[in-house]
Amino acid sequence: MWEKLRPYGMVAPAIVIFSLFFIYPIFYMMYLSMFDWNFISPTKTFVGLQNFKDLLADADFRKVLSNTTVYTVLTVTLTTGLALLLAIWLNRKGMFHAFVQGAIFSPHIISLVSISLLWSWLMDPEYGLLNWVIGLFGFGPLQWLSHPGSSLVSLVIVAVWKGLGYNTLVFIAGLQSIPGDIHEAAALDRSKPWTTFHRLILPMLSPTIFFLVIINLLSSFQVFETIAIMTQGGPVNSTNTLVYYIYENGFRFFKIGYASAAGVILLFIVGVLTLIYFKLLSNRVHYR
Repeated sequence: MWEKLRPYGMVAPAIVIFSLFFIYPIFYMMYLSMFDWNFISPTKTFVGLQNFKDLLADADFRKVLSNTTVYTVLTVTLTTGLALLLAIWLNRKGMFHAFVQGAIFSPHIISLVSISLLWSWLMDPEYGLLNWVIGLFGFGPLQWLSHPGSSLVSLVIVAVWKGLGYNTLVFIAGLQSIPGDIHEAAALDRSKPWTTFHRLILPMLSPTIFFLVIINLLSSFQVFETIAIMTQGGPVNSTNTLVYYIYENGFRFFKIGYASAAGVILLFIVGVLTLIYFKLLSNRVHYR
């Protein structure tokens, strides 16, 4: 009996911690989403699905969903695409390429708080380095973070800069795992570079692409630090995303039930997107 129970006993601490800090909060959030509570009063008023009805009827919430969608699509597409191009260029030996790999990876190990403060200074409309650089080419200063038309794109730039190095190194690892015989066979067949990439390299990179897209997708939906430090959801709600919206309603306006309902919707959206992604693309991934 002990031999059968020992494996469960060894994983029990991890299961308890995971249940306490991950599973329980999810179910408690679902519970709170059906109440009207201000986080201070000892009583909670049961309202059923009213919080969800109010959310779906709220124009600000629809704007937040739109911002989150645009931010996620731009961030995932640009980060993955640029990282693949950089990986193809850097997938070779040499001190220069090794230095560039280390340089572009360094933002990944820097905290988002430090990065947000750095880019806030770089994008300052009066004293920022970016406006000084574009001024050398005769362009006027840009309102990077203070204009509704450019603020969300500015946050995308920060996210791409932050994640580009990690994605590039993962792609390089995927490229280096491709057997050299495949490249030799393509060369013997006089295959064109684009044909070799499209027909051979890209399919063999599909597990790497599959992994990075899902990781970037989940990360983009959970963006918080850069918004909290750089824009606080403004200007005019143009950079407010789901996680910051949940934080704002829960810990600034003390609408815990309302914020919990938004959290449930976020959980549902991420779950559905992940399920669709796995169902549609998992069969197209070629594992070697």
